[in-house]
Amino acid sequence: MENLVNILPYVQMLLSVLLVGSILLQQTGNSLGGAFGGGDDFSAGHTRRGLEKTLFNATIIIAILFVASTFLALVI
Repeated sequence: MENLVNILPYVQMLLSVLLVGSILLQQTGNSLGGAFGGGDDFSAGHTRRGLEKTLFNATIIIAILFVASTFLALVI
């Protein structure tokens, strides 16, 4: 249990960097205004395929792992 307490902050830092990076990589197809909530609504209706779908799914998994590690840090 002591090792988990020592390792958990580093795991959270790694997951947070991965989460921010994966979110920023998804914004490459939009304009600068799209990154801050603006932009057109046309891109909301397209289907994700290939690498874009993989990156989208990886972002969801990283976010779930980050939330789980945060709750784990609260419990211990």
